[in-house]
Amino acid sequence: MPRVLIAAISAAMLLMFLGPKFITWLRRNEVGQFVRAEGLIPDAHAQKQGTPTMGGVLILLATTLPFVILSTRSTQAMLVLATTLACGAIGFADDLMKVWRRRSGGLAGKWRMLLLAVVSFVFVLVAVRVTGFETTLHIPVANTGVEVGPIVFFLIVFLVISGFANAVNLTDGLDGLAAGTSGIAMLAYTGMAFVASQTADSAIFGQRDLAIFGASLVGACLGFMWFNSFPAAVFMGDTGSYALGGAIASMAVMTKTEVLLILIGGIFVIEALSVIVQVIVFKRFRRRVFLMTPIHHHFEMAAWSETKIIVRFWLVAALLAATGFTLFFRDLQG
Repeated sequence: MPRVLIAAISAAMLLMFLGPKFITWLRRNEVGQFVRAEGLIPDAHAQKQGTPTMGGVLILLATTLPFVILSTRSTQAMLVLATTLACGAIGFADDLMKVWRRRSGGLAGKWRMLLLAVVSFVFVLVAVRVTGFETTLHIPVANTGVEVGPIVFFLIVFLVISGFANAVNLTDGLDGLAAGTSGIAMLAYTGMAFVASQTADSAIFGQRDLAIFGASLVGACLGFMWFNSFPAAVFMGDTGSYALGGAIASMAVMTKTEVLLILIGGIFVIEALSVIVQVIVFKRFRRRVFLMTPIHHHFEMAAWSETKIIVRFWLVAALLAATGFTLFFRDLQG
């Protein structure tokens, strides 16, 4: 437990120490946010044009250093870290293209999905071939595992990693929203990994390193919110959102909670579903279900203040994560 807590504290302090220097560097080099065309976002977001972005680099650095120093660097935990860094690298390439082109369009969607498929394939290959990871899908409440085989398991992992990388990216539209909800989800996974590491029947018995990784990321999210809370001094960019999505997804796979992730990462699921529903209904019926998507923009258009939306989304995220943790603990003890 001490190393888990030290990891979280160290990550938060490291990010808060490096933050001002990095933000100053971003401003000096004009690495700023490019807002989408008028009509695609609420008008209030126009004033965020030029705010320093790519703050996700700070999150990755503040997570990696404490984890590498404090952990035993087990294969399973290093695989989660590598997946996080790989997803962050995809987001970093997207951010770089936006900066170079001086507009909001970055890496094409098909290339992002292809790269996420490669990340998922490597994840499954290492997990199954090197660590002997079982290709089963755990069904919560029923507390049973279903053998799905390597191919279906890869498809599930790809769906989880690509889905959450993009879902966190969609959620990153208000100051502190993605960092806060990601921190809450990862806090649940840190607790789950710590408890499971001490339970002989769990898939990660003895894997305390996963809890250390989770704690490091929670601390990094907390430290980042010091600069990202409303009004934000820096944005995480796709570097941060893709990395956070990849981290949450890979922790879900490692803890055999791919199904529970729907609850634990419920806010991200809701954000992504709002976009899917809006597109399908509009194409089919030429009508809109929401005033604007992702759904946090709907509430903005309904005249909710940005801080009100953020805090309420945090509260919902905490309730969903707590519910997911409770179901996990119930199955673990059963």
